Amino acid sequence: MTIKPVSLSFFRKPTLELARSLLGMLLVKETELGIASGWIVETEAYVGPGDRAAHSYGGRRTPRTEVMFGPPGYAYTYVMHTHCLFNVVSGEPGCPEAVLIRAVEPVVGEALMLERRGPLKKIHHLTNGPGKLTKALGIGIGDYGLPLDKPPLYIAEGRAVSSVSAGPRIGIDNSGEARDYPWRFWETGNPFVSRKG
Repeated sequence: MTIKPVSLSFFRKPTLELARSLLGMLLVKETELGIASGWIVETEAYVGPGDRAAHSYGGRRTPRTEVMFGPPGYAYTYVMHTHCLFNVVSGEPGCPEAVLIRAVEPVVGEALMLERRGPLKKIHHLTNGPGKLTKALGIGIGDYGLPLDKPPLYIAEGRAVSSVSAGPRIGIDNSGEARDYPWRFWETGNPFVSRKG
């Protein structure tokens, strides 16, 4: 399989459009232990200062969110409940938006992913959540701010997705009306999606 990273221009589209466009793309992480990758099968869009569920709601600018205020196509990683989560920065510079990668379907390095995650009862539990996929692929807080068009962490050309479903985002119950926005997107029927419906 030929892996061809996308150019940074791929990320220059409205955040909701980017969240859909990322489905089927290949997320790749290269480490000293080897390469691990997976098809992106679930995303969530966070649309900046007007989105009460976004870290940048109200224009909040902190050392953690700083990368979101820059150009699109860079990694925004942060720790939540001991898990590292990985986001793709979107929006134009000064418009702090991002797309959370919620789940991937393993492609390369499955043995390495299993080694990192430990024993599993079902293989689709390997990467069916935002904290699971970062641990499996070896994505960490040290990847913060990396450009996503070249190693060690990048998005590459992927495969076609025949059907996309949309619904409310997960785990944002304290965000008022924003909790109902249908800004979570997933490949319909894919077993690696974190939550159906």
